[in-house]
Amino acid sequence: MKILFKNVRLLPEAIPEGAQKDGLFSVVVTDDTITYVGSIPPEDTYDRTVDGNENLLMPAFYNAHCHSAMTLFRGYGEDLPLRRWLDEKILPAEEKLNFRRVHYGSRLAIAEMIKNGVVAFNDMYMFQDATAEAVLEAGIKANLSRSIVSFDPDIKPEEDARFAESRRLYEQYHGAGNGRLKVDMSLHAEYSNVDACCRYVAEYAAEQGLRMQLHLSETEREHLECIERHGVTPAAYFAGLGVLDVPTTAAHCVWVSDEDIDILREKGVSVAHSPVSNLKLGSGIMPLRKMLDAGINVALGTDGVASNNALSVLRELQLTAILQKGLHRDPENIRAEMLPALATRNGALAMGREDCGAVAVGCKADLIMIDLNAINNIPCYDLATTLAYSADTSNVLLTMCDGRILWENGEYTSIDTECLRFEARQVIRHYFD
Repeated sequence: MKILFKNVRLLPEAIPEGAQKDGLFSVVVTDDTITYVGSIPPEDTYDRTVDGNENLLMPAFYNAHCHSAMTLFRGYGEDLPLRRWLDEKILPAEEKLNFRRVHYGSRLAIAEMIKNGVVAFNDMYMFQDATAEAVLEAGIKANLSRSIVSFDPDIKPEEDARFAESRRLYEQYHGAGNGRLKVDMSLHAEYSNVDACCRYVAEYAAEQGLRMQLHLSETEREHLECIERHGVTPAAYFAGLGVLDVPTTAAHCVWVSDEDIDILREKGVSVAHSPVSNLKLGSGIMPLRKMLDAGINVALGTDGVASNNALSVLRELQLTAILQKGLHRDPENIRAEMLPALATRNGALAMGREDCGAVAVGCKADLIMIDLNAINNIPCYDLATTLAYSADTSNVLLTMCDGRILWENGEYTSIDTECLRFEARQVIRHYFD
């Protein structure tokens, strides 16, 4: 399958050397890979030609931290701080989860993400085999992990049901869908695990060459109670147990110290910044500028919709764009041209997808088209500032994952939305009875 995109605009980092910066370009996708980026399309036979009409063709978004099946809890447990939100609302609701419920919750999330230009997500949750099936059905990418918790200091991790579920997930699904689906290991957080389990999971991940996902210093309470329990911060705690010796994505990192930032940098940890969730739960604001200055790979994550209400990486990008300006009272603190990478390439790197997240020859064809002719985007003096300050998810005209178009002009190609709406409502109807 060979597709030609013509008459498109590109972000500056995608423009070939020597080409006119404000010109129009062509991009060729052959099967699942970008094979040409330039001003003049190669003379060839194409299965399809897409006229971009001077719209923006850019890398698709990568959601670096998510709990996809929590779409079932959208709008449930509102206006509470994290620990009360978890203890009083979410944990009791999660006791009622099963394969079917997680499957349809994940399908809802995936449909929303595709419409919003997201083609890949890092996921931490339970019944991840159900989410895996939803990923494979829809044609999207995901790094799935069974979130492990442990409270018994005498635990034998190799006999633990949660670890066994993680291992089965890895053995059954890692690399499925031609590599679209990867399986990571996951430790929920420092406050929800004991030393022995952390050590064992880290060793298993290292032996199998797997990545790690975890929550880190999301709240001040979490951060300070860890110091009280162990004499060190959560970052130092995980580093001391070898957890950060494998490629890790640490979500939130709101309350990290300067010393923690040094640990994250030295260990090569990717950080998933989730500003909407962190603000909504009253957790605080991550020190983004310090992270970037330290050279840490920062990506954007939505968290679950129970603490966000939307699965829009674009919304996270736009809040990131203005939040740091207000916090530091400096409009130059974070500039628009810095932000696309956080939503695209950095997220791909956080998922171990080195050949993704860029409009470049040899990269996987994970692409979205943004409508620059939409009323809210006229005029467009600069592509990055339009993306950061005026674009909307309704402007996503096309979403492509591995060369396959999943969303185009308001229509899904891989999801029966009428069936999905009906089945999801059946799942939710009596959930809290």
